[in-house]
Amino acid sequence: MQHRIVSHEEWLAERRQHLAREKEFTHARDRLSAERRELPWVRVEKSYRFDGSDGPVTLGDLFAGRSQLIVYHFMFAPDWDEGCKSCSYLADHLDGAAIHLAHRDVTLAAVSRAPLAEIQGFRERMGWQFNWVSSFGNDFNRDFDVTFTPEELAKGEVYYNYELGRFPVEEAPGASVFYRTEAGEIFHTYSAYARGLDILVGTYNFLDLVPKGRDEDGFAHTMEWVRHHDRYEDGPLAVRQPGCCNGAAAPQ
Repeated sequence: MQHRIVSHEEWLAERRQHLAREKEFTHARDRLSAERRELPWVRVEKSYRFDGSDGPVTLGDLFAGRSQLIVYHFMFAPDWDEGCKSCSYLADHLDGAAIHLAHRDVTLAAVSRAPLAEIQGFRERMGWQFNWVSSFGNDFNRDFDVTFTPEELAKGEVYYNYELGRFPVEEAPGASVFYRTEAGEIFHTYSAYARGLDILVGTYNFLDLVPKGRDEDGFAHTMEWVRHHDRYEDGPLAVRQPGCCNGAAAPQ
């Protein structure tokens, strides 16, 4: 890489200037997070039932005795052979977080439309431990705007990330947050989609620190280089690989 080379003193002066901007960003993010917590809630009126490893479970059961629940909407349609590689990239970060979240009154779970047997087989292949249930046969994915009909896809108008637009496949990624009262009432508090999920991908945060950054400028879509973690070949760079969800993480 061709890059500007300076003395340590010059580097330090510019680094301090950049640190001031980093602190501005950190404080702005803190304010944004506080605003997020002040958003109004919506009562969940519908009773959802999912297929879990120990049998049928409700949305309330997914809280596992805690008051806060984060659901990752994992792209895995009923007729797909495997889960989305980009969702798998994000999911590789979940197990490490789950134990810490549990000690902040938060439960983490994933939901997909694929039948439970398909989910369990893929989960075992990936070596994950987080709770992952099937919404096959219910409206959960549709109600939270991460599943689209063939008619919507053909028309080029799906409702995703709070607006109408085009989408390449029938499933989309997202994360939804819920709160459960002691009386058992459940409220939907927040959902994020597309690049709103970036903050959940720790690998991207590491890449943002290094000279080449995410190094995705040559790709038609972000994450085109991503593989399931058991599918990488030896070499310093992964090249473009078509997959189920190219373009799914379109700019927000």
